[in-house]
Amino acid sequence: MASITDKFGRPLRDLRISVTDRCNFRCTYCMPKEIFGKDYPFLPKDQLLSFEEIERIARSFVELGVKKIRLTGGEPLLRRNLVELVRRLAAIEGLEDIGLTTNASLLEKMAKDLKQAGLQRVNVSLDALHDHVFQAINDSGVPTKKVLSGIEKANEVGLEVKVNMVVKKGMNEDEVLPMATYFKEKGITLRFIEFMDVGKTNGWDFRKVVTKKEIFDQLFSEFDLEPVEADYIGEVAKRYCYKGTNTEVGFITSVSESFCSTCTRARIAADGKVYTCLFAGGGFDFRELLRSSASDEKVKATIQSIWSERTDRYSDERTEETAKKKNKIEMSYIGG
Repeated sequence: MASITDKFGRPLRDLRISVTDRCNFRCTYCMPKEIFGKDYPFLPKDQLLSFEEIERIARSFVELGVKKIRLTGGEPLLRRNLVELVRRLAAIEGLEDIGLTTNASLLEKMAKDLKQAGLQRVNVSLDALHDHVFQAINDSGVPTKKVLSGIEKANEVGLEVKVNMVVKKGMNEDEVLPMATYFKEKGITLRFIEFMDVGKTNGWDFRKVVTKKEIFDQLFSEFDLEPVEADYIGEVAKRYCYKGTNTEVGFITSVSESFCSTCTRARIAADGKVYTCLFAGGGFDFRELLRSSASDEKVKATIQSIWSERTDRYSDERTEETAKKKNKIEMSYIGG
């Protein structure tokens, strides 16, 4: 089959695969402890896609045009034997890039094995450099040092590292410059993410969003920044480099500057449902299809049918009213 496009002509190029809905952090903007407490009913093992099922559906997506796969969660490093899954995916013919989004609390001990299995890059979530701020956000007692050690190890073994920082008013806007200074000195790309209304439990509203412009103004007071051209259609981050260096900062501007028009991403949740938007309210159950007698051609035809009917452009259409009323899947379930 040839590469496929949706109703707006957007090709299918990127696939996010959530391998677990569990996480060892309870970040207040993602999995607040008052909702995701000790009794929260996470998915049982038999409802998760097996590695064989993930490999099979990933192969079908690649045959339809996907070039990049990113493993997400929850916290993907909590999935047992994840290195084996990376090895399976890295062997898929036609796949050009495989990455991982992680809080890095377990990365130091796993980075070498992941790299040897074929992982190419990691995106590390870190929202503050100072412990008292970071621990208030992750609400799990994990210190910054644990994450920074994971980043250092990933660099050491040859993984490309980018750091993602969600910025929210009243939470960590004072950490923007310390984070930028630290990762500039390390030569590591830092990306600032506007606080988004994913799911229904994170208390989102417009007044808590720190926009790209506000963050950029902070940075520009200390650094000379130059814009960087996008590497490919569908690249989400708006990129800049520190003048005289190759080190970059980027902005994920889902709220203030929508990028729906070039979105090329599909998402598979941990239980096998496929979603065509991060802000979707429902998805198609591929677990049932994969566990039936359906052929690979049937799986591919179903993917093609779903993508060809895709009309998602939520961030273009977002208002405060739609953000409050629309039923949306939680970030920990669908993956970032």
